[in-house]
Amino acid sequence: MTLPAFSSRQQRILNLTERQGFVTIENLADEFNVSAQTIRRDIITLSEAGRLQRFHGGAGVVDTKENLRLNHHQKAHISVDAKRKVATSTADLIPDGASVFLDVGTTVEFTAEALNEREGLKIFTNSIRAALAFDPSRHDVNVLGGRMTGRDGSLTGEEIIAALHGLNFDYALIACSGIEDGGRVMDYDMSKIAVKKSAMRAARRSLLLATPSKFGRSALATIAILSDFDEVIDGEGVPTAGENV
Repeated sequence: MTLPAFSSRQQRILNLTERQGFVTIENLADEFNVSAQTIRRDIITLSEAGRLQRFHGGAGVVDTKENLRLNHHQKAHISVDAKRKVATSTADLIPDGASVFLDVGTTVEFTAEALNEREGLKIFTNSIRAALAFDPSRHDVNVLGGRMTGRDGSLTGEEIIAALHGLNFDYALIACSGIEDGGRVMDYDMSKIAVKKSAMRAARRSLLLATPSKFGRSALATIAILSDFDEVIDGEGVPTAGENV
């Protein structure tokens, strides 16, 4: 089989995408001093060759089953800039003294670090790593106990579901594995999905934290639909109300 021949620019786009996890058309056009339409054509070519995924406004790494086997350290080093943007945008929305549930995942962990700069938060989480990002002398940090389901420090189980039934948060910060074009917010782990749904029911406002690379992806099962969230924070600008997405 003859492999497709890519131009020097297309190969560099591939390299940037693999290094960053996600790239935008706007940034690529600036990087290579070409039009957005030229970059769009490059992305289409690379997408049709199966080398990257097209998303609204950019492109990301190919979502394969191999990606599911990435360990926590590897995931933490993918799309770092995008995760930091989501973290900063989220922290800007949370006032001092708020009660907040934090979900599991590397985007949430970046967000926990940003939230630590606020004061007097009441934190509830099923992520040991997220909990460790907070200074307990300045915040009330509560880890919801359950069964550890991975080396990322995530906890699940009926104990957490029961605890969430008796709580009432100002905010629930929810992560996901993918967001389908039709608006379904998806994840792979059913036990984690159960916790996410319970946390959303316990919160006055539910915020979806999703880097741009999550859009256009699918996964095993549905957490919710976009309109179930009060804000969708992708780090690309002003957070979007779920019902308007």
